[in-house]
Amino acid sequence: MIHVLIERHIGADLESTYEAMARSTLQGAYQAVGFINGETFYDMNNPRHHYVLSKWRTLSDWQRWFQSDERRKMISQLGATLDGPEKITFLEN
Repeated sequence: MIHVLIERHIGADLESTYEAMARSTLQGAYQAVGFINGETFYDMNNPRHHYVLSKWRTLSDWQRWFQSDERRKMISQLGATLDGPEKITFLEN
């Protein structure tokens, strides 16, 4: 089992747009093979700094979702709300 931590910086005045799109993206992940669960967080000192922590059965399951047309479409829309590229970190326990 792996955890995937996605770090995103949201553009000024785009927080509400980001929130709606991020929820939709996470809901799409719920349908993906190997997805276990996910949570979203934001930095209490900087509400434009967001994190998504998701749990996947395997790295291959995550990679399949990451490369899927569904995620690519969602991320292309979500990208318009970001202030820079997202940072993805893989964690294992």
